Amino acid sequence: MCGITGWVSGSAAGPDREVLARMTRALAHRGPDAEGIIIDGPAGLGHRRLSIIDLRSVSDQPMQDASGRFLLVYNGEIYNFREVRRELESLGHVFATNSDTEVLLEAIKAWGPAGLDRLIGMFAFALWDKSRQRLLLARDRLGKKPLFFARLRSGGIAFASEPRALALHPEITGDIDPVALAHYLRLNYVPCNRSLFAGVESLPPACYAEFDLKAGLKVVRYWDLAAKFREKRRFRSAAEAAEELTALVDDAVRLRLVSDVPLGAFLSGGVDSSTIVAAMLKQRDPASVFTFSSGFLEDSYDESPLAERLAASFGVVHRTQKLDVAMLDILPAVMATAAEPLADTSALPMFFLSGFTRQSVTVALSGDGGDECFAGYETYVADKLHRIASHSPRWLRERAPGFLDRFLPVDHRKVGWPEKLRRFSSALSQDFPRAHASWRDIFGEQELLALMQPAWRAKVASADGAGLFADYFARHFADIEGCDPVDQATYVDIKTFMADDILVKADRMAMAHSLEARCPLLDHRVVEFAATLPPDLKLRGFSKKHILRQSQRSRLPHWVLDRPKQGFNAPVSHWVLGPLREQCQETLFSSGMRAWFDTDRIRRLWSEHEGKTRDNGLKLFGLLTVGLFLDSVAQAKRDQSAPRVANTCAALPVPR
Repeated sequence: MCGITGWVSGSAAGPDREVLARMTRALAHRGPDAEGIIIDGPAGLGHRRLSIIDLRSVSDQPMQDASGRFLLVYNGEIYNFREVRRELESLGHVFATNSDTEVLLEAIKAWGPAGLDRLIGMFAFALWDKSRQRLLLARDRLGKKPLFFARLRSGGIAFASEPRALALHPEITGDIDPVALAHYLRLNYVPCNRSLFAGVESLPPACYAEFDLKAGLKVVRYWDLAAKFREKRRFRSAAEAAEELTALVDDAVRLRLVSDVPLGAFLSGGVDSSTIVAAMLKQRDPASVFTFSSGFLEDSYDESPLAERLAASFGVVHRTQKLDVAMLDILPAVMATAAEPLADTSALPMFFLSGFTRQSVTVALSGDGGDECFAGYETYVADKLHRIASHSPRWLRERAPGFLDRFLPVDHRKVGWPEKLRRFSSALSQDFPRAHASWRDIFGEQELLALMQPAWRAKVASADGAGLFADYFARHFADIEGCDPVDQATYVDIKTFMADDILVKADRMAMAHSLEARCPLLDHRVVEFAATLPPDLKLRGFSKKHILRQSQRSRLPHWVLDRPKQGFNAPVSHWVLGPLREQCQETLFSSGMRAWFDTDRIRRLWSEHEGKTRDNGLKLFGLLTVGLFLDSVAQAKRDQSAPRVANTCAALPVPR
């Protein structure tokens, strides 16, 4: 796992080596083992390496092919690189290293962008073709590895693994994009392939882009998951489908066990992570398998005893850390390492789990992707109930939200049933696509616009008036129009919530500690198989992840398979009034926030939450992360300390 930077300059002077060096060093946490920078005519490439495969310096990057024509910087892992290498060797290619980096370089040389179809892995890379003076950028199918770019005023293009590294480029202002900021608060993550820095975009997953100074930038999608949902498979029985899924997961795990450094796995005790560890045990002795979990001192949020019980039954080497409120003291530094704010309530626990895991291993397998691929979220059950309730009288659907809001209690537990019922009732009068999207809403459109200062409100209203935010969900629903609602919902979540929240959080929190996280359930073969399944094999009645659970009946105990989903969320509704109270009040009402938001409305949100007339925990936590982000950006502009801010994670304590 690594960090990549670079740019193709539109000016005669070409790239400035010192600027490129600053951009690259801002990503040192992503790659602590080596740094490389090359300037070639109008192009400059930078790389920070986390050594995983072929640890020798001969595999450092930027990597140049034997002809000297191609230069590559790459972040990720090609898990089937040995198989691809054998195919290339049969075509006459000669290799100087044992790395997957060289295999990727030769694959693109041999097949061009079509070579992406042969790859099983997670990746973001840039390939400079000296002969054609053309840059190729590419990103993996699901978006596990990030790649940001900016079109430069001089006509060139710059790119990096994180937006803050790009903000160090002299042609990029580092100013905040008010539309992206509003959309972040709407969802507590940044949607629409945007970033919070003006002019900085994210290359969409499953896309490559070609750039040259004459033709500009052309973005092409090379993988179409929506088509797989229309290729439904027929199975003789659910057992047959479960058997095929088990074999796929086993092979995905097998490929991800290749490493020249210590490797382990996250183990929460949930179905997804337990499935991964069970597959590892088919290929490794239990005594050689290391697993890691985190638990909260708050009992209602602590799942670590279940993970410990399961680990004992597996016979693996398990380590647990306990998290308490003292960890919240370093929230500003954690947010600074993330480059952009993260209001996903599991981000902070994930940060500490990654740091704890990195003390023992360099690579960790994760269960990410199981909920989206196999219908594991409660929102899919809510979707089904919404379809049933849509046949009730309109007057009932319209009056239910107000009635429930008046009489349901408010508490600050882990998304208690009153809050779920409120959210469900508020979507009763909406059609299915909008109702499904609403499960992710934090602020409503009008509430958010009222929160912003007038100058920014006008910009946001203009963009939303053009359909920017609505299109975020609508275009993905359009991709899969006519399919079963379960298929529509899971596809849209893969393209939105998973790509822009779950995988961003996992990448940034793990890479803050130079830990590589691998996701076998997001092997594209597993994802495609899930897409071709009949919907009732994923959501059977109100039973979620039916086929995944069935596939593990012979491997996992019933108390894991039949237990309701818990998740890795943190008690933020409680925290903002408790251990985060002082930090919230200092940040939410700071001068930086007043420049963007109406503090009277923030004060109203606080009063409602404190008085338990509404649970505004997620809203206040989102605003807190924005305030911390604005502070860090302002500080970086004042003292030009962005590289130091980006590397503060090295000094942060990790609970043991």
